[in-house]
Amino acid sequence: MLASASAVLAAVSATPDPAGLPGSSVAEKLINGLFFYTLLGCLAGLLISVLVWVFSSRAQNYHHAATGRQGTMVAAFGALVAGAAPALINFFQTLGTTVK
Repeated sequence: MLASASAVLAAVSATPDPAGLPGSSVAEKLINGLFFYTLLGCLAGLLISVLVWVFSSRAQNYHHAATGRQGTMVAAFGALVAGAAPALINFFQTLGTTVK
């Protein structure tokens, strides 16, 4: 009994199929749209933060200059993570398929 159960469990496999469920194309379009808005938000945050940083630095307001600098880094990191997300997901999915 135990040998047949382990043989059945060893035969389980999964492969991603974009056409496997109804609405998959809609979900893919939704993700692409969210990705676009994420990058737009990062761009807006970057531009606003750079402006705050520059004007606060020129006005010798060091607290707001530091806030603008921090916002610049957060927006840049957000764009980096958003841009790298598909490659990271594919990397870990490929890494996961090598597990035996």
